[in-house]
Amino acid sequence: MPERRLFVCTNQKSGVGEDLAKALKKELKNQGVKSLVVDGEKVHTRIQTCNCLDLCKQCKKGSGAALVVYPEGIFYGNARPKDAERLVQALVTGRPVADLLLDVE
Repeated sequence: MPERRLFVCTNQKSGVGEDLAKALKKELKNQGVKSLVVDGEKVHTRIQTCNCLDLCKQCKKGSGAALVVYPEGIFYGNARPKDAERLVQALVTGRPVADLLLDVE
């Protein structure tokens, strides 16, 4: 079964990153979408913390953490635990959370 992973940075703001990762895990379970059918294929979603996403320039602008949705390559910044519901819903709908998107190019 293919996997989707959300890597949450804990390097600059470890408390926020850890709390965000916990909130995302809880929200995946609450919405019952830890496994989804995407393009006809069942996809399992995992939440992981990481030390650095090399996005400090964008992250220092707010109180939230950075994260990346892999393999989609969607980058978010300034994400906080209160955003977990919207971020998980974006996985379901395929529509990113516009106000948290980072332009990393």
